[in-house]
Amino acid sequence: MSTAPRSPAGAGQKRAPRRRAAEQDRALAPPAAPDASERDRDVAAALAAWFDRAARDLPWRRTRDPYAIWLSEVMLQQTRVETVIPYYERFLARYPTVFALAAAEIDDVLSLWSGLGYYRRARVLHLAAREVAARHDGALPRDVAALRALPGVGAYTAGAIASIAYEQPVPLVDGNVARVLSRIEGIDDDIRSAAGTRKLWSTAERLVRAAAGSVQPGRFNQALMELGATVCTPRNPRCEACPVLGSCDARAAGREAELPVISPKRDVPAVAMVAAVVRSGDRVLFVRRADGGLFGGLWEPPMVEAKALADARALLEQAGVEPDAPLREVGRVRHILTHRKLDVTVARAEVAAPWRCRAKLAAPYEKAAWLDPGVLDIGVSKLARKVLSAASAPPAARRRR
Repeated sequence: MSTAPRSPAGAGQKRAPRRRAAEQDRALAPPAAPDASERDRDVAAALAAWFDRAARDLPWRRTRDPYAIWLSEVMLQQTRVETVIPYYERFLARYPTVFALAAAEIDDVLSLWSGLGYYRRARVLHLAAREVAARHDGALPRDVAALRALPGVGAYTAGAIASIAYEQPVPLVDGNVARVLSRIEGIDDDIRSAAGTRKLWSTAERLVRAAAGSVQPGRFNQALMELGATVCTPRNPRCEACPVLGSCDARAAGREAELPVISPKRDVPAVAMVAAVVRSGDRVLFVRRADGGLFGGLWEPPMVEAKALADARALLEQAGVEPDAPLREVGRVRHILTHRKLDVTVARAEVAAPWRCRAKLAAPYEKAAWLDPGVLDIGVSKLARKVLSAASAPPAARRRR
């Protein structure tokens, strides 16, 4: 028997069916998942293209002025876009530069902010503007660390200024971005936990750096925020309109309604208060709260914690109300804050002539004055305006409140 080796041709004929079968298996198998960098670049490109088509026309998107962008980000914290726009435009018209804001009196700043809420933002913004004027010659720093050294500027605000104004590839995470990233990445950690926060910021940094090669970082970060605000919403997300639908882990697993994971908030305590609206002609007794604390730096009718007018008399006297003021209950106001619910009994008194304001008042008040509520040019909270409205409403309207 011949022991000669088989010819190459014969060997090729034997192996050909096996090779064809392997090629068919490869053709039928699902494609290999792209590596993270390729996926991230695809997400960045799709988001940027969608943002160019779908982004809302908002006034702070028409500028690259770092100061204007900073102002918008501060105003937008916990406040709806449609509420912010008129405040933003009025504020920039009055204080068009950091120097203009730094030179302003805090009462004037708070007056312009009145009604926007979360007044600590205005006080800290004013303080930071003074620091930028004094230490940075009126120009916001480009460096994230230097930005974060300013009063009130945290990681998110620093990331927004650095990326949008200066096109630096730095991340940002706000509520909208956290929701988008938790769904895209399928993050199971509570987004308020330390582990969840680390994952969100790590993902945001990875994506913005992947975007930097072809997409402006500021445009990418704004696209993330816009997607969360208009498409990837907390309830009933419009997944069919999402430009990164194919890259979303939550959608692939049918978990878009489950994510993000957020631990339930603790119950907000209810606080009973009594407010005294004392009027003499066109003027009303106002008191100013000391800086810091609830409604710091704002003016309001005297308000004290008490369940009823009878319980509040002595406290109101310490807040500047004369003991013989003929106060009578005229209505109630409810006001919800993030950390408490205020249930305010509104009392009113008419006096023949304004009395001399006391020099020393009980905390939290530091100053009193008789002012015309029709021409206020001071900072007044939304709660104070509700109280004034309740005190001036006709009896029928008071009963409906």
